[in-house]
Amino acid sequence: MNEKFYTIAAFDYPADVQILKGKLESEGIPVFLKDEYTLNSDPMISNAIGGVKVQVYTRDKNQAMEIYDEIRAYAVDDAGNPIKCPNCKSPRSEVYYERKGVFNKLFPFFEKRKYKCLNCGMITKQD
Repeated sequence: MNEKFYTIAAFDYPADVQILKGKLESEGIPVFLKDEYTLNSDPMISNAIGGVKVQVYTRDKNQAMEIYDEIRAYAVDDAGNPIKCPNCKSPRSEVYYERKGVFNKLFPFFEKRKYKCLNCGMITKQD
């Protein structure tokens, strides 16, 4: 049987994937964690290899994405209110780093924070 995998998310550290993995498995979706053991042995290379990838069979992609969208944490401002996209007004945004250049790839927290709307894909800066 030659089944293909679909990556639904990537996380910086192996511990960050456990809630999503547990939820997907409780719904009967097999989960595979790519690069988990590599990052357990050396977490400092997370940015270099793209973190731990949460993968599911392609046939489970749609159901897995629906479950992930239910439990994922969206970006909020300092007051705890959801960051709304100025384009489509969706409250579904995530922190986004461009990671241009070697310095920002190694130290993304020095880059100015931006947000990517998961509805329309627009990238904005928050004042």
